[in-house]
Amino acid sequence: MVMTMTNQNQTPLLDAVTTFIETQPTYFRIPGHRLDKGISPRWTQMTGERLFAYDVTETPLTDDLHNPQGAIYKAQQLLQELYGADQSFFLVNGSTCGNEAMILSAAFEGEQIMMARNAHKSAMMGLILSGAEPVYVMPQMIDAWGIQGGITPKTVRDSFETHPNCKALFLVNPSYYGICSDLRQIADICHEYGALLLVDEAHGGHFYFHEQLPLGALQAGADLCVQSMHKVTGALTQSSVLHVKNHRIRSEVFLRIAQNLHLVQSTSPSYLLMTSLDCARYELAMHGTKMMDKALLLACNTRDKINKIPGFACMTNENVYQYKDNLSEQMKLNQAGIYGMDQTRLVISAQSLGLSGYELDQLLFEKYAVNVELSDYKTVLAIVTYANEKKDMDKLVDACEQISEMLFKQQRKKEEKPIVELSSWEVPRQVMTPRKAYFCQTREVCWKDAIGEIAAQMISPYPPGIPIVCPGEEISPKVWAYLEQLIKDGRQIHGMESGNIKVVR
Repeated sequence: MVMTMTNQNQTPLLDAVTTFIETQPTYFRIPGHRLDKGISPRWTQMTGERLFAYDVTETPLTDDLHNPQGAIYKAQQLLQELYGADQSFFLVNGSTCGNEAMILSAAFEGEQIMMARNAHKSAMMGLILSGAEPVYVMPQMIDAWGIQGGITPKTVRDSFETHPNCKALFLVNPSYYGICSDLRQIADICHEYGALLLVDEAHGGHFYFHEQLPLGALQAGADLCVQSMHKVTGALTQSSVLHVKNHRIRSEVFLRIAQNLHLVQSTSPSYLLMTSLDCARYELAMHGTKMMDKALLLACNTRDKINKIPGFACMTNENVYQYKDNLSEQMKLNQAGIYGMDQTRLVISAQSLGLSGYELDQLLFEKYAVNVELSDYKTVLAIVTYANEKKDMDKLVDACEQISEMLFKQQRKKEEKPIVELSSWEVPRQVMTPRKAYFCQTREVCWKDAIGEIAAQMISPYPPGIPIVCPGEEISPKVWAYLEQLIKDGRQIHGMESGNIKVVR
């Protein structure tokens, strides 16, 4: 767990912007709304005006993200100290730009980079920018729940033995569902081969503040990691951070991080986003353990209640597998490469009632005004944070109880539905690098005729934004069938031309 330092009781960027506003400046800078005076009254009637005054730009008082020497520099220093990093950066283009910068810095065109196949589509964008050749490693499957587990150290070692020249391994930890791999062993293997460990820790910025949560990437030995502070720690949407920890493995890479962030970040960074990062860091430093205590208590109590509702199940360490024999809990988890699970994530299934995850999501939203993060064939995912209240959890439980009672009264039988499971999907054959495919001359092909063609774009169901087909890969019959089922189920697919599910590039 991160040690709270005495000087964390500061918010240098918030203070600097406040000081600037209090000078009541005559303003001839961007943005054009002149602090809080030019915002549409239709909006300010709903929100008030004060917040908009904090939407400023670079001044001698407010510093410059791309050359920080004052308030932003101090705020990033506090973030670095809190997380135990050697250097930390504010990101205003979300974790997407952080993932891109990590890949751009670690592997060049003609070089290989090992890549977890369940990586977010922003990692593919990084490959297109860098030109590196991906070598994919697959996470294990949790068949009972229809979701991916972790990536095992053995899988990583086997891949390095076959591809010893990989410059880095890029993986996601935790997954969207809160599943964690054994990062410590994986980091040791990467460093043994002279490779960096890059971690998309978008969903794990809170891990560092409670002993009941899994180990954070920096604590486990990662060289670079990105965190979406807006996802669970109170910053505004699109606010993320990138941390650097130099283990003296390919140290020259770390000199390129700031340079590549210039390439992928806006030259007009939002001070609202950066100030929210400053304040979110402050709250974690001052109250992080208490905040996580609350989230864990709410989630664990709710999980227990849902597991008592007829027809419902909520994933736990104990029921992640359904074994007839008497395997220990740790043996069960290891079966899918699972080294830890974020207990603030509620993975909920009503399959026993004949409901797919999509149907449960729709029912919760339309009838009970309960919003979950995402759904799949078998489950829905509810993310619990310190900002939730008991009444939120009660509403979720009540909705599940009413759905259970309603379906049992209807004596609904479980329908046999043609489901193409994630486990039936296969990694397509890579014909050329993502960069080469992306910049090739292309043509449009009817989706029904796409089998055997080489994709010039990524095709990704969203959420969670994990590409099923990447540029340069052949669309095999098995992959086509998997995507076709997603299309028939009405899933939102990113990558089809202009949202047209009948045409692919």
